[in-house]
Amino acid sequence: MSNNKSVEEILTPDVLKRIFPPQRANDFFEALYGDPEEGTFDMELVLVGKSGERLDLEFRLKQRPGKCMTCNLTYGIPQVFSRHPVIDLPGLMREINILLPEDMKVTDWKLGSTREVSSELHVIPLTLYLGEQDD
Repeated sequence: MSNNKSVEEILTPDVLKRIFPPQRANDFFEALYGDPEEGTFDMELVLVGKSGERLDLEFRLKQRPGKCMTCNLTYGIPQVFSRHPVIDLPGLMREINILLPEDMKVTDWKLGSTREVSSELHVIPLTLYLGEQDD
């Protein structure tokens, strides 16, 4: 991969959709409830921007038709996401590191608290900390 590409050119919406596909929401609810139809939201991963040695992304949780997100436990979701094997944050970090230039690697990450943008959209910030890769 060419080192002169910006993060925005590398982590495009299509690339993020490939490494965190929409199907993952159904897989998550299948694992959680035994039935993907029980899920109240769809998920997507979005790059918000880069600030210094930090990449800001967010999980956007979008209410499914006929479901109620405000009646759900979306505020506890960051703790669940951080360790759930279907969400697989460590695997997601490995995928992102493969895509980033050699001099830009994710060394740590942090999930923020759920923020209610509207009753139909909740957001969970995901901060990736960048550093030099040790060989």
